[in-house]
Amino acid sequence: MLPPGVRLFHIRHGQTDWNVEGRLQGQTDIPINVLGREQAAANGARLGDYLRREGTDPASLAWHASPLGRARETLRLVAERAGVVVAPAFDDRLKEVAFGEWSGYTYAELSAGGQHEAVRRRKRDKWSFRPPGGESYAELAERVGAWLAELDGDAVVVSHGGVFRVLHGHLCGTPWHEVPGLPAPQDRVSIFADGRVELI
Repeated sequence: MLPPGVRLFHIRHGQTDWNVEGRLQGQTDIPINVLGREQAAANGARLGDYLRREGTDPASLAWHASPLGRARETLRLVAERAGVVVAPAFDDRLKEVAFGEWSGYTYAELSAGGQHEAVRRRKRDKWSFRPPGGESYAELAERVGAWLAELDGDAVVVSHGGVFRVLHGHLCGTPWHEVPGLPAPQDRVSIFADGRVELI
């Protein structure tokens, strides 16, 4: 879905305490932790070094991000270490998949609280399952796809693991049923271009 030769640099937000605890974070606004700030700064250095080697001015790229605080802080640290002042476009379509009533819980807590069968259904089919008051990966892919269709040049996007996964589906042709299980590292920059992804 990217025009030929266009590159999309994706960076997942740095680690949060809820990531460590295995809590379903979704669209709850949880800040990045100490390691998360280190990851964001390191990704900024990686991105800056890569663009300098390629002869690309970071300021020539369009910068986009999820409006959630963990993405905003990650973007600030990335830009700072990449040596660029940016005016990013924040877009609700880049928010993480919504977990609704499940937000803040671990799977173990949900199972112990009487939702064992619902947890089993989601683990079997994350693509189609919608938590109470939340959304499915299929719905996430639809809104991210609408954002992606508007992209017409090289861009940096700072967002979330779920967004990275559905971008992988849209841009690399990964089968949709495999998309929710893809690893989404917080300590790498992903470069989508010409139907492939490279991690640096």
